[in-house]
Amino acid sequence: MSEPVPAPAATSAPPAAPDAVPDAIGDLVCSARGCRAAAAWGVLWNNPKIHTPSRRKVWLACVAHRASLENYLRVRGFLRDVVSVAELVADGSTIDAG
Repeated sequence: MSEPVPAPAATSAPPAAPDAVPDAIGDLVCSARGCRAAAAWGVLWNNPKIHTPSRRKVWLACVAHRASLENYLRVRGFLRDVVSVAELVADGSTIDAG
């Protein structure tokens, strides 16, 4: 009879690569692919087929990518609003301005 094979030892996660993608919300970095510019806008959207009407997802946009991210969502019927990053709160919702 063969000996049981021991389970592999637990290892910690490898350290993050120096070029790791930043946390878009925590670091306020543009959500456009490959862009690392500071975000100036929160592009709020939802997919009505899978999200409740009140649900808002947030893509962050720098000045250069605001229009392209807005247009991408608009043609799909997903765009709900665009607000400055100052109006966003940490949990991804927006502050009621009025």
